[in-house]
Amino acid sequence: MKSDRATLTAKRSIVYVLMIVFTIIAVVPIYLMLINATRSNAQINEGLSFLPGGNTMTNWKNLTNRNFQIWQGFSNSAFISVCCTVLGVYFSTLTAYAIHVYRFKGRNFLWAFILIVIMIPGTLSFIGFYQFMAKCHLTNSFIPLIVPTIASAGTVLFIKQYMESILSFELIDAGRIDGAGEFMIFNIVILPIMIPALAAQCIFSFVGSWNNFMTPFVLLSDQKKYTLPMLVQTLRGDIYRTEYGSIYLGVAVSLIPILVFYAFMSRYIISGITMGSVKE
Repeated sequence: MKSDRATLTAKRSIVYVLMIVFTIIAVVPIYLMLINATRSNAQINEGLSFLPGGNTMTNWKNLTNRNFQIWQGFSNSAFISVCCTVLGVYFSTLTAYAIHVYRFKGRNFLWAFILIVIMIPGTLSFIGFYQFMAKCHLTNSFIPLIVPTIASAGTVLFIKQYMESILSFELIDAGRIDGAGEFMIFNIVILPIMIPALAAQCIFSFVGSWNNFMTPFVLLSDQKKYTLPMLVQTLRGDIYRTEYGSIYLGVAVSLIPILVFYAFMSRYIISGITMGSVKE
């Protein structure tokens, strides 16, 4: 018994040490970025420092005084990210629900097609996607940044696998017996059960959309429609070549919505893990 306890304690200690090491690896770069956002160019060129500087306001003035429309970028990125997250997660969940619950011709083919789409890199179709948007006269618009995210094969795969593990057909049958329509069953009965999975996918979708740089960079030409990552990229131009503190501050500001959104949605993941749909 003592040897088993000693072995268990040793394993736990190893796990805790690894968790601490991985946490440090993940946190230190972000911490250094925040520290450099408060330092001047001369201080940054001197090397690494774990102590904050006093140049934050100067770096902020460099951002706001040189045509860095940060609030415009915030609003554009927030609008695109929220629309992509809501539409993509909802319709992907609806697709996964249809494939999992209903039996129809072509169901297996559709599921295989979704799996194939996941394995195809998105960069292969990017040129064709741009040409198609150009022919539809949808360039320099938010539409091609939002509408295609409705078809998210990765989200469909995740949601379907989650449904297979927790969804009971008894709930669906009970809703039908009570006279509820299919969409009412999905919206009122199924979605609340899927909260943990939906919250996880919302985080992934929001972060991916917020950090997306290449697609807006290719499609958007009007500076008023620039997203925040695009504005941060402009800080690397000739004017900001030596303004490293301003660059770090711009990157740090762009991370704030991601952290806030993650903190808001993560509590739904934690609170929804213990949710049960059917009690026997």
